[in-house]
Amino acid sequence: MGLKIRMSRAGTTNRAFYRIVVADSRSPRDGRYIERLGTYDPLLPRDHKDRVVLKLERIKHWMGVGALPSERVQKFLAKAGVMEAPKIRPQTKKDKPKTKAQERLKAAAEAAAKAAEASAEAPAAG
Repeated sequence: MGLKIRMSRAGTTNRAFYRIVVADSRSPRDGRYIERLGTYDPLLPRDHKDRVVLKLERIKHWMGVGALPSERVQKFLAKAGVMEAPKIRPQTKKDKPKTKAQERLKAAAEAAAKAAEASAEAPAAG
């Protein structure tokens, strides 16, 4: 049985509230869990003390048993000083413009630079 420390969503529409739980990795996100380990309220300000509440000793126990935290929970634990922050994965290139569009943008930037250079030289000559 693979154990995960992850978030389970609660609250209503547009009023999200999450429980940090340890659950079997095969169970659904909001389904059965073994133990509640904390809470996360994204609607509170970042510096509010109740935004992220963790039971650190129970989290350490479950990690000792073999539970793996999700990436988001790992960020919370890194902020609490329990473990390292997750590695940032490189972004895909699918969101970038294609080659021809990049060439057009480069040409437009060069033209704008030449125009700015020409306008800077014109008052100096007069």
